[in-house]
Amino acid sequence: MLYAIIATDAADSLPQRLAARPQHLARLQQLQDAGRLVLAGPHPAVDSLDPGAAGFSGSLIVAEFDALASAQAWADSDPYVAAGVYAQVLVKPFKQVFP
Repeated sequence: MLYAIIATDAADSLPQRLAARPQHLARLQQLQDAGRLVLAGPHPAVDSLDPGAAGFSGSLIVAEFDALASAQAWADSDPYVAAGVYAQVLVKPFKQVFP
């Protein structure tokens, strides 16, 4: 089943985000390589593809897991969580309708 991982960044966490980004992306690449990643990306804090110093307000990941508990465990072990980038992470079942 698909799950949406909806994360909200902590205030002023851009330096931590940048430092943990390689490890975060490596985990996403593993999902991609396994054919389980639908989409992933950050929410710019301003209306721009390159928010610069404004940074990001959070992230969205939609991926396949065998159960909600597995998706939650994966989200809980994200390098952004360990680095203090994410202030809150919500994991919810997701039903893809389009495309």
